[in-house]
Amino acid sequence: MEERFVIIDGNSLLNRAYYAIQRPMITHEGIYTQGIYGFLSMLQKILGDYEPGHLVVTFDRKAPTFRHEAYAEYKAGRKKMPPELAMELPYLKEILAAMGFVMAELDGYEADDLIGTLARKGEAAGLLPLIITGDRDALQLCTEKTQVLLTKKGISSFDLYDEAALQEKYGFGAQSFIDYKGLMGDSSDNIPGIPGVGEKTAQKLIQDFGSVEELLARSAEIEGAKLRQKVEENAQLARMSRRLAEIDTHAPLELEPEDCRIGETDHDKLIELYKKLEFQSFLSRLKLPEKAEGAAAGGEGPAPLPEELPVIRIEAAGELLPLQQALQTKREALLQVLGSGDHKEKPVLQGLALLTDDAFYYC
Repeated sequence: MEERFVIIDGNSLLNRAYYAIQRPMITHEGIYTQGIYGFLSMLQKILGDYEPGHLVVTFDRKAPTFRHEAYAEYKAGRKKMPPELAMELPYLKEILAAMGFVMAELDGYEADDLIGTLARKGEAAGLLPLIITGDRDALQLCTEKTQVLLTKKGISSFDLYDEAALQEKYGFGAQSFIDYKGLMGDSSDNIPGIPGVGEKTAQKLIQDFGSVEELLARSAEIEGAKLRQKVEENAQLARMSRRLAEIDTHAPLELEPEDCRIGETDHDKLIELYKKLEFQSFLSRLKLPEKAEGAAAGGEGPAPLPEELPVIRIEAAGELLPLQQALQTKREALLQVLGSGDHKEKPVLQGLALLTDDAFYYC
C-alpha cells in the first residue's frame, strides 16, 4: 500500500491560524500564541485523518527569489508579517523539530517551489503526496497521485483536490491552471495578468483555448472586440504573468522524501515548550513514555496523561451547564486567563480557558 507524504506550506497555515483565531492568545510573558495554537490544531487533525509516514513543513525565506529578478514589482506592496505573528515563528519551528518533523527552506526559492519539488520527488519514490496549503497556486501540482488540501474556513475546514476534482470545478486540468493564473493575475503576489480579465473571463478563455500561447495564436477567434483588443495588446504581459505563476518543480533541494520520515518525539523539549507557551490542552494530550526514574525513587510516577480530550467552546451563559456538571463531580480544574497587553498596566480580559480531566473548555 502506498504511503502518504504530507507536505505543509508552513507560512500559509500559520497565517491562516493567526487570523482565524480572532481573540489574541498571549502568555504571561507577553508571547502571542494563537497562530501556533491554530497551526497545531490543524496539524493534529491532518495527522489523525491521513496517518502519514513522511511529513515535511516548508517555509519562505526573506531573500529575493528568481521571480523578483524576472519582475522587480513581484509581491510589491504585500503587507509585512505582523510583529506579533513574527515572534511566533521561531517557537513553532522548535515545536515541529521536537515533534520529529523535518523542515525545508531555501534561498532564492519560495515554499511553493519546494512543495512542488518534493511532491514530484515523492511520486518518483512511490509515495502519495498530500499538499496542505491555503494558496490556490498549488492546484497546478495536482496529479493522479498528488492531492492538494486547501484550507477553506477557520482552522477546521478543508477542500480536497486531485486532477479529477480540479477538472470538475474549473473545466480544465492542473497544467492549464498555470495559464489561468497568468491571464487573471494575482493581486496578493502583484502578478499583473491581463488588465480587465478576472476569474470568470480567464476561466472561460482557458476552457475555450487551453493555454495562454494558444489563446494568443488564435486571438482572432475571441468573441467580443474589447476583450480581443485587451488580449492582443497585453500578450507579453500574459506570458510574463504565466511564468511568474508557474511553480518550479526542480528546485535544487538536497532533501529527499526518505529524509522526511517522521522521527521520534522529544517529549522533554515538547513539554518545556508547551509550558512556556501555556498550552495546557496540548500538554494534556501528550502520550508520555513511562519514566524509569519514577520507579527508581520508590513511587509509581505520574499517571499517563490522556491522549485526546474534547475541546468545547462556550459562547453563551446557557452553555455553561456541561462545565458546571464536570466541576460538581471533579471539583477541580486548571484555569487560564486570556488577556491582551502586558497584563500589568492596562489588563484587558479576552477570555477564559478551563481544563478538567474530561475536557478543555474555553470562552
